[in-house]
Amino acid sequence: MSHLLDAILRAQKRGKAVGIPSICSAHPWVLKTALQGENPVLIESTCNQVNQFGGYSGMTPTNFAEFVRHLVAENGFPLDKLILGGDHLGPSPWQEQPAGDAMPRASGMVRDYVMAGFTKLHLDASMKLGDDDPTRPLDLELAAQRSAQLAAVAESCIDKSAPPCYVIGSEVPIPGGAITNEDDVHVTTVEDAQRTLEVTKAAFLEAGLESAWERVTGMVVQPGVEFGDDFIVDYVPDAAGSLAQFIETTPYIYEAHSTDYQKRESLQRLVRDHFAILKVGPALTNAFREAVIALAAIESELIKEEDRSRLIENLERVMLKERDHWRKHYLGTEQEKKLKRKFSLSDRVRYYWPDPGVQTALKKLFDNLNIEHLPLSLVSQFLPEQYKAIRNENLHNSARSMITHKITNVLNDYFYACGSYSS
Repeated sequence: MSHLLDAILRAQKRGKAVGIPSICSAHPWVLKTALQGENPVLIESTCNQVNQFGGYSGMTPTNFAEFVRHLVAENGFPLDKLILGGDHLGPSPWQEQPAGDAMPRASGMVRDYVMAGFTKLHLDASMKLGDDDPTRPLDLELAAQRSAQLAAVAESCIDKSAPPCYVIGSEVPIPGGAITNEDDVHVTTVEDAQRTLEVTKAAFLEAGLESAWERVTGMVVQPGVEFGDDFIVDYVPDAAGSLAQFIETTPYIYEAHSTDYQKRESLQRLVRDHFAILKVGPALTNAFREAVIALAAIESELIKEEDRSRLIENLERVMLKERDHWRKHYLGTEQEKKLKRKFSLSDRVRYYWPDPGVQTALKKLFDNLNIEHLPLSLVSQFLPEQYKAIRNENLHNSARSMITHKITNVLNDYFYACGSYSS
C-alpha cells in the first residue's frame, strides 16, 4: 500500500519530526485557502456532519467528496496530494438507539465513506448505546469489537488499489471546544494507550482482519490541549513525555484533536512528540469570522447606514431563530451568550454562514467594499496584520484577499510545525 500517511509514519520512525494538519471543516473559503499551496492536505468530515442521511451539513459522503474534488480542480491542486478522511466514524449520531439499530446505521455510514473514496478512517465506537448499562463505563473490549465490526464493513468494499488506513482510539477533547473553563486537562496515560492498542488489535485479529490491522496508522489520545469560549489550554511537553516515549516503541503515530489556537511552537513540539496528525477546524473558521466582522466595521465607516449589509445583525437574527448549534455550548446570562455568539473561540457561528439571508448580506458587504483600495487607515485600525502585509507589498488591498490572508496565517502555523517529508 502507498498512502501519504505512510510516508509520514515512516519519516517519524526515522526520527524526523514531520506531520500533517487535519482540516476538519466544510467551509468553502477555508478549504479553498488550504488547497492553494503545495503541501499535502488532509480534509476530514465527522460522522455528525456528513453521513448517509446528510448530517447537519446536508451532505452525504459522496456529496462531500464531490464538493472537495470540485474545489481541488478549481484550484488546480494535485489530486495525489489530497487525503479524504472520516472522523469519529461510528454510532455516535445514533447513540440513543439500541446497538441493534445504531450499529447497522454506523456500518452503512462507513460503507458510504469507503465507496466515496475516503482513505483515512478514524473508527470510534467508544460511546454507550441505548441498551448499554447506563450506570457503568462502556467496556473497552465491547468498544473494540464494535470498531472491528466497522472495519470489517470497510474491508468488504475497499478499492484494493487504494485501501484505507485506519486510526483508532477516542480519548479526545469535546468536539468544537470545551463548554467550561479548564485549567488542567487529563493527559492520556501510557497504560490506557497501551491497553487500547492491545484490546483493539485483539478484536481485529479475532475478526480475521489482519490485513486491516496492518493499515492501522495511528491512535487518538489526549495530549493535554483544549480551548473554549475565551480560554486556551496550551500543550505542556513534560506532561505528555511518557506518552511520547511510549509511541516510539510501537509502529504507530498519534492523532491530536482540538489543537486549535495552540502557539506555533506548541504545534511544532506536538509533531516532535509524535502527534503527527493535528486536527484543526474552529480556528480556521474563526479567522474567517474575525476578518468578516472587521470588514463590516470598515463598511460602517465608509457606507451610509441605509446601504450597509447589516451582516452582523443578520447573523444574530438567524442564530436566535435557530439555536440548536449553540444552545448547549454557550452558557451564562443573556449578555454573556450574546457575546459568545459573536466572539467565542468555539465559533459556533460557523454553522450559520450557509443561511440564505447571511449569504445575501455577505455578498452585499463585498459589493460595498469592492473599491480599488480600502483606506489604509481603516485597514490598519481593524486588520493590522493585513495592513502590514499590504504595506510590505505581500498582499493585494481587497476585502477578499484579506480574508484569505487571515485564514492562511492560521494554516501557515500548522504547515510550519508539520515540516516536510519524503517517502
